[in-house]
Amino acid sequence: MAEPDWMAEVLDCIASGKSVRKEFGDGGRLHIDRPLPFLCVYLEAGRDEAVARDVASANAVYLLAPDADIARPIIEAVGAALQEKFGTFLLLDIGELAEDALLTDDAPYLPPFEVKVFHTGREPAPAAAQALVDAVRNFEAKFRTPVVEQSALRDASPQDAAFPDMRFPCISVRFAPIYRPPGSQTIYPDLRERLVANIFDAGLQAVAAFIKPTAAVKLTTHRQLGRKAFVDAVSRADRSIDDIASSFDFLLAVTPINADSAWQEFKAGGFRQAPRFLYRPLTVDIEAEKRRLFTVAFDRFEDPVLHALYREKQQELDLQLSLLAAREMPRFVEFGRALYGPVEPSLLEVAIRILADTADASAAAQKIEPEIADCFVLDRRARVMISGYQKQYAGFEATVELRDDLPSGLMVSGNRLLVSRSTLMDRRRVEPLLSHEVGVHLLTYFNGSAQGLRLFRSGLAGYEGMQEGLAVFAEYLSGGMTVDRLRLIAARVVGCAMMLDGAPFEDTFASLTHSHGFEQGDAFNLVLRLYRGGGLAKDAIYLRGLLQLLDHLKGGGALDPFWMGKISASHFTVMQELSARGLLKAPALRPDFLTHPHAQVRLNKARQGISPLDMIDL
Repeated sequence: MAEPDWMAEVLDCIASGKSVRKEFGDGGRLHIDRPLPFLCVYLEAGRDEAVARDVASANAVYLLAPDADIARPIIEAVGAALQEKFGTFLLLDIGELAEDALLTDDAPYLPPFEVKVFHTGREPAPAAAQALVDAVRNFEAKFRTPVVEQSALRDASPQDAAFPDMRFPCISVRFAPIYRPPGSQTIYPDLRERLVANIFDAGLQAVAAFIKPTAAVKLTTHRQLGRKAFVDAVSRADRSIDDIASSFDFLLAVTPINADSAWQEFKAGGFRQAPRFLYRPLTVDIEAEKRRLFTVAFDRFEDPVLHALYREKQQELDLQLSLLAAREMPRFVEFGRALYGPVEPSLLEVAIRILADTADASAAAQKIEPEIADCFVLDRRARVMISGYQKQYAGFEATVELRDDLPSGLMVSGNRLLVSRSTLMDRRRVEPLLSHEVGVHLLTYFNGSAQGLRLFRSGLAGYEGMQEGLAVFAEYLSGGMTVDRLRLIAARVVGCAMMLDGAPFEDTFASLTHSHGFEQGDAFNLVLRLYRGGGLAKDAIYLRGLLQLLDHLKGGGALDPFWMGKISASHFTVMQELSARGLLKAPALRPDFLTHPHAQVRLNKARQGISPLDMIDL
C-alpha cells in the first residue's frame, strides 16, 4: 500500500521537532508527543484487545492501525525519519495472545500466565528484549505470575509478530488476556489497570536499553521516554474534578460556628456534658455532585500514571461527600476513619512519649508570661508575607479574611487565609504559624495552579498528611517549634485515638486536662477539633505526616518536589517521574522560611536523623 497523502506534513513535523496527532480511516491514529527513536504499534485486525490498545496508546509515540497493510508504509516513513534524526530506531509491536491457555476450569489456584517476546537478531535489540523480559518477570504479582518465553522474531507465528520482515530492529510482545475470563467479555478492572501499567513500563525499559549504547537520547530514567504533554481528555476531566472539589469547602462545613458559646455552655455545665455545636447549612447538593463525580471519564487519558492519580482523587472526593452527608450522624466517624486512617499503635506510642517527656518543660514554660498577639497582628503580618510572595510571582493572589464564625486560630481555604477574630497567641508563634499556613498551604496551592492541571492545587488524594507534616516542619525551620506546640500536635493524636475508640467528648477533655496538664481553654479547642461534625480523625495526620517527612529526609529525600503542588508521601516518585517527563514545571515559588538564618542548619540536622523532640526550640 502506498504512503498516505498526509505523510509529508507528518515528516515535516518530525524534522522540526513538533507534535503530531493524526486520525485516519477505520479508527487509525498516529500520535507523536515529540520525536523519539521508537514507535509502538498496535493492530486492530478485527480483534478487541483492550489492554494491548491501551498499552500502545500510553506511549509518547504510537500507531494504531486497522491492519498490517495500512500500518507498514506509515512505519516505513516514520521509522526512516526518526532513524535519520536520532541515528537509531526501534519498532515495538504490542498484542495479546488469542487465549489464556494456562488457566483451566479445574485449576486449584490461579496459575502463571504466558508472555511471549520476539526480537530481531542484531544488537541492541536482543539486549532491549532482555530488559523487557526482566521487567515483566519483576511484576508485582497479586493475582497471576508471568512466565516469559523469549525467541527470535523469525521464529514467530504470524499471530505473534505482525512485522517479521521489517527492516528496522523490532521487538514483538504478546501476553495472555488475563484481565477477563476465557470466553467472556467481563473485565477485571483492577487487573486490567495493573497489566496496562506493567507492560507499558516494561516497554519503556526495553526502549531505554535499546537507546543506551547509542546515546541517541540522554536518559536518567526510562520514564523520561513517557509523554511530555497530556491529551484534551485529561484537561476536560481535570476541570470537571476541580469543579466538584471547589463546589464545597469540607473543613468549613464540619467546623462549628458557635465555638465561643459552646465553650461557655460546657464550662457552665461543669465540663460534664458535651456542648451543642452549630454548623453552616450545606451549600452543596451531595447526590448531584456524586452523580457528576462518577460521570467523569478517565478512559481516554492514554496515560496510566495520570489515570491512577485521577481515580484516587475521585475516590477521595466520594469519601468527603459521604462525610458531609453523614455530618452529626454516628456513621460520620467511620467515614472519617476511612478517609484519614486509624491511629496506628506506633503513632500513639510516639505521641504519648512526647507528652510524658515534655511535661516538666511545659509546666515551666507556663510560668512565663508571653507577649500576646491578636487577630489584627496576624492579619498585618500575613498581608506582608503575602505581598512578598506576590512580588516574586504575580499569580500568588491570596487574600486574608478576619472571621467571627471560626474557633480561635487560622485555616486556609483555597486561596484564602481565614483568621478567627478570637485568636490570641504568643507573639513568638506568629511567624512560624504564618510559615505553616502561607509558606506551605497557600504556596503549594499557587504552585500547583501553575502546573497546568488543577489537580495539583486541589491536592492529590491523601495529600493532607504530608502537607501538614511539611507545615509543621516549616515551623521548626523558622525557629518556632515550642514545647507547647509539639505537645499540642501529640495531644491531637492521643485525643483522636480516644475519640475513635468511642470515648465521649467530656472524657477526652478530662484526660487532656487531668492526665496531660493542658489548660482548660486549650483542651476545649483541641477536643472541639476532634469531635467536630461527629468525630473527625483528621488531627492525627500532623504528627504522622511529620514522622513521614523526617524519615524521608533521613533517607536522603529532597524537599523541592513537595513545593510543586499538594502531594502525599506516596506520590513523591510519581512527581519525580512527571517532572522528568516534562509534564511538571519547577515550583514558581520556594518558601521564604528556607532562607531563615538557621533554616539550613536545622535542615541538615534533620537529614542526619532527628525525632520530633529534637525539634523543640528552647
